[in-house]
Amino acid sequence: MTPNLKHSNISKFQVSEFILMGFPGIHTWQHWLSLPLALLYLLALTANILILIIINQEATLHQPMYFFLGVLAVVDMGLATTIMPKILAILWFSAKAISLPECFAQMYVIHCFVAMESGIFVCMAIDRYIAICKPLRYPAIVTDSFVVKATVFMALRNSLATIPVPVLAAQRHYCSQNQIEHCLCSNLGVTSLSCDDRTINSVYQLLLAWTLMGSDLALIFLSYALILHSVLKLNSAEAASKALSTCTSHLILILFFYTVIVVISITHNAAMTLPLVPVLLNVLHNVIPPALNPMVYALKNRELRQGLYKVLKMDKEN
Repeated sequence: MTPNLKHSNISKFQVSEFILMGFPGIHTWQHWLSLPLALLYLLALTANILILIIINQEATLHQPMYFFLGVLAVVDMGLATTIMPKILAILWFSAKAISLPECFAQMYVIHCFVAMESGIFVCMAIDRYIAICKPLRYPAIVTDSFVVKATVFMALRNSLATIPVPVLAAQRHYCSQNQIEHCLCSNLGVTSLSCDDRTINSVYQLLLAWTLMGSDLALIFLSYALILHSVLKLNSAEAASKALSTCTSHLILILFFYTVIVVISITHNAAMTLPLVPVLLNVLHNVIPPALNPMVYALKNRELRQGLYKVLKMDKEN
């Protein structure tokens, strides 16, 4: 009985912490990546804080489109801050250990913020659809109440829908390996270490991607298809160009956001032969959009550029 009891205790042993090894295959020189990643993180924080200051100070920017942009800036800073301090600690100080509760909390926040970013893109697409296709009804439809309700709905949807991800991961038994070949606590990376069946984790991850990201992308595609259809009916080429110009920055960010997600999904299947690729893409996807989003909007939006010049005390108009 004693050997059987001992074997039972070993099989139920739960590790107390995970070890985030960093970027697979380049552990010996991965610290060199800390400089560009740190610069991207500082750029993301600085650019998004500037966006929030500009929107707050400029009365002409107190509009629904810029409110959603402000929410996007907050989400971007939250997403970058969720992962970058720990990644830099790994690269600079070899602080690779992370407790199970901290790991599951990071997993939840990452999923929540990524889903929230997708949801805000939907809100912005619907806002542009109403502004371009139903301009006379825009003030009556897109009210302050509509904006608040849409934001609250997206926040509740994403915060509740992503709860099962860390909960299901925490229910697995981690009784042998605790080294994760990653810089952050990704769902599939963590659960791959479990000693029991993780099918339900993979199924829910897939279901979440299709229901949240899939439905968001479908709504965005529908909104811009209707916008394009409406614009093509305009007799004036100048009016059509002006209408489309208000959407170009949004489309650039959407294409980058969802394209990288698709690429990550595809390269995840090749992780056995090229493990560095999905890990690097995953990290960059969580830090490049926060740095890129405000710059694209500032470059493509005249009102934001003028607000930026005022904040920076630069006497320019264009």
